[in-house]
Amino acid sequence: MFDQLPAAVAAFDAASGLGAVAGRLLLGAVVGVAAAVVMAIPMWRQDEGFTPAYVAAAVVRRTSPDEVSFGDANAVHHAAGALAGVLYAVAYLATDAVAPNLGVAGVDLPSHLVATAVVVAFIYVAFARFVLPRAGRRIYEERATAVRGQWLRSSLVFGATLLVLAPVVFTGVA
Repeated sequence: MFDQLPAAVAAFDAASGLGAVAGRLLLGAVVGVAAAVVMAIPMWRQDEGFTPAYVAAAVVRRTSPDEVSFGDANAVHHAAGALAGVLYAVAYLATDAVAPNLGVAGVDLPSHLVATAVVVAFIYVAFARFVLPRAGRRIYEERATAVRGQWLRSSLVFGATLLVLAPVVFTGVA
């Protein structure tokens, strides 16, 4: 499946007239959703489970986490993954413009490492410092440390997935 993505992105670039930047952003979103899927596996195995996704969905819906359906939590989780993937692509392209070129496995290694670090830091800080405090007093006061710890571990899984998957998906894209 992933070996067909570069051709699909090239066709999208040609049809849209937006060029290689749009292709990278599209691939970033694909990689982000895939990383969110992988990230969900260890989330389920932790004590707090899918709580971060329920918290994020509650903030988006402006309700309490107890009132959020699994479908809403899942949709917000994967949409956030897509946005984080787009952030990866933006950080990659920005770093690639100024960092030395050291191509390894289809990506520029310094840009790849910096972009991954930026995404992991951003998704952790955005959730822990901005989303979680807005989720409601009960979760924030009773379980904030546990939820933040779980989110840190989950963010690192997301980053590890980016480290492996982005070069596979981005290979062959100009």
